[in-house]
Amino acid sequence: MNSLGINKEKKSTRVIVAMSGGVDSSVVAALLKAQGYEVIGLTMQLYDNKAFNHKGKTCCAGTDIMDARKVADKLNIPHYVINFEKEFKQKVIDDFINSYEGGTTPIPCIRCNEKIKFQDLIVKAKELSADCLATGHYVKRIEKNGHSQLHIAEDINKDQSYFLFTITEEQLDFLRFPLGDIKSKNETRKLASKYGLNVANKKDSQDICFIPNGSYAETIKKLRPNTAKPGSILNDKNIVIGKHQGIINYTVGQRKGIGVNSEYPLFVTRINANENTITVGPRESLKQKELFLKDINWLGENCFYHNSKVFHELKVKTRYQRPSSLAKVFPISEKKAKVVISSEEDSISPGQACVFYSSDSRRILGGGWITNENYVELER
Repeated sequence: MNSLGINKEKKSTRVIVAMSGGVDSSVVAALLKAQGYEVIGLTMQLYDNKAFNHKGKTCCAGTDIMDARKVADKLNIPHYVINFEKEFKQKVIDDFINSYEGGTTPIPCIRCNEKIKFQDLIVKAKELSADCLATGHYVKRIEKNGHSQLHIAEDINKDQSYFLFTITEEQLDFLRFPLGDIKSKNETRKLASKYGLNVANKKDSQDICFIPNGSYAETIKKLRPNTAKPGSILNDKNIVIGKHQGIINYTVGQRKGIGVNSEYPLFVTRINANENTITVGPRESLKQKELFLKDINWLGENCFYHNSKVFHELKVKTRYQRPSSLAKVFPISEKKAKVVISSEEDSISPGQACVFYSSDSRRILGGGWITNENYVELER
């Protein structure tokens, strides 16, 4: 077995590296090349940056593709750009807009990983007879008892496991994450300098790639006119206290920009797309312990759903930058569950992800999408 866990000599092992043009994926390509693997760089063209008036710190368009090409030239590896604009629009951008129109708050980066990088890109890698696909994500892949497991990165501040919960075990078998053991982003940049890469000091991607300057509502209105329909703002007693200019301008937990005078701070507590209303209330009304999930992906060895009424005691994260909390997860079916968190959390928003972790918070066991539906547990 070589260092990638593949039963071949390094020089005979073909590794496709997903190169975004950033420092992380560029260092992955450099490391694998230096270790003697046959490395091929693939960069995804995801959208026309002119169409989005692209100015932000993002990836997969414009100068980022050129940066990836320069790195490939420096490393003397083949490099190809694959146009996934159609797939990206259908699977990520349209889903993003539909979610906001439906009153939920999406995470397009997870959808991109799920539908493009670890689906369409894996297909392309296999078409090129690759032995594996390597990415610049900060997360670990560990083989144990014949199974591939997903674990958090060594650098907890850069850990991206929250965004990867939709990976299947079959996909994980084919994926590699060489930066999982890196102790800090500074170490990654030092490696980029060591290999003479032009991206060594390039700033990290911060914006959603197709959202210039973080203006979600403006981008949605540009891509799909007539989405911003005015409606009523309700208080927690369902009394109309104001008007909004479109539910796409709001997310659960939002405080700024509500436009209603009050003697105490108001927060968006609910968005009702069917009625085109938003409900506001004090911070206390945001707190909850119970939530419901759909489209669950399970990465544990044991079955997620049981015929008897049992639960999984896990750690869960309902936001990327929120600490994990102890919770009981009650499966309703293979793809649906109720989650009861040990202590109340606020701003739990439909459309966001609830990611499952082991009791020590090191291993990712999957997760699901938070929904505003209240499932009724069926008698079994």
